Amino acid sequence: MNSFGTIFRVSIYGESHGPGVGVVIDGCPAGIPLSHEDFAADIERRRAGRPGTTPRAEKDRPFLMNGVFEGFTTGFPLHIHFANGDTDSNAYDNIRHTPRPGHADWAAFRKHGGFHDYRGGGHFSGRLTVGIVAAGVVAKKLIGDMTVAATLLHAGGNPDGVAAAVAAQQDRDSVGGLAEVRVNGVPAGLGEPFFYSVESVISHLVFSIPATKGIEFGTGFPCATMRGSEFNDEFIHVDGTTRTNHSGGINGGITNGNEIVFRVAVRPTSSIGKPQHTVNLVSGQVEELEVRGRHDACIALRFPPILEAVTAIALADLLAIARSTNSAGKKERT
Repeated sequence: MNSFGTIFRVSIYGESHGPGVGVVIDGCPAGIPLSHEDFAADIERRRAGRPGTTPRAEKDRPFLMNGVFEGFTTGFPLHIHFANGDTDSNAYDNIRHTPRPGHADWAAFRKHGGFHDYRGGGHFSGRLTVGIVAAGVVAKKLIGDMTVAATLLHAGGNPDGVAAAVAAQQDRDSVGGLAEVRVNGVPAGLGEPFFYSVESVISHLVFSIPATKGIEFGTGFPCATMRGSEFNDEFIHVDGTTRTNHSGGINGGITNGNEIVFRVAVRPTSSIGKPQHTVNLVSGQVEELEVRGRHDACIALRFPPILEAVTAIALADLLAIARSTNSAGKKERT
């Protein structure tokens, strides 16, 4: 499905080379100030055209189609549209029957019987993340004092992600990366275990971003080599503050009031200039494929604002659920 959320509900639509892409948000309260300018900073951070990214240059101006009146949200579905303008669909003619290794082409063909829009990856393209970033801008307005910040730790093991991406681009190749997200000002008590735990909701949204291949919270996978006496976060204050934060701010799927910390592994972009082998879906023969078109050498360079967006969306929905059920912030029994 293309929708996510229980109360703060986000639906994305469009294809990479179609008329446009966008997002519809339901469950946004009335009276939230919202203008085109609010989207500028995060949209710019996601924008392509910089070294190591695709030269496709979309204007990415948000059209507030519905749900906003006189500068404020109305409380009804909010529709934000982004027109596609800088497309070159002819570059994808050679992949119609020869799926790109590592891309969704083959899986999409099998699932949709060949009726999918293959140009630029269609609905599987990173182009659709502009709508997610737009939804994140709205979500950030709803999460109160919580602040979400994402950074790229490295690309291909190099702390200079741009240099790594440019080097891969010059070699007609691509490179992956590792990004980290930190959320401060988180109240204790958010999360609805088992199936709507904080890790579950965030991970669901993070894995919806094309190219995500892994996520870890707090200390993450290294905890498998630790003992409980090393991993356990000792409490040092009645507000839930702990001496360490190996759990990444979450216990039992519920926020404990400490900083939420998680990292995301981003795979190398599948569309590369180096010749690769694939199968022709018509002839059944293995052929050599050279991917044409414009692609990021390192999509991880553009990940931070997208990760911030999905994190804010998750927290906005969890906060709305907590308020509706009074499961957080209520008077404690002693």
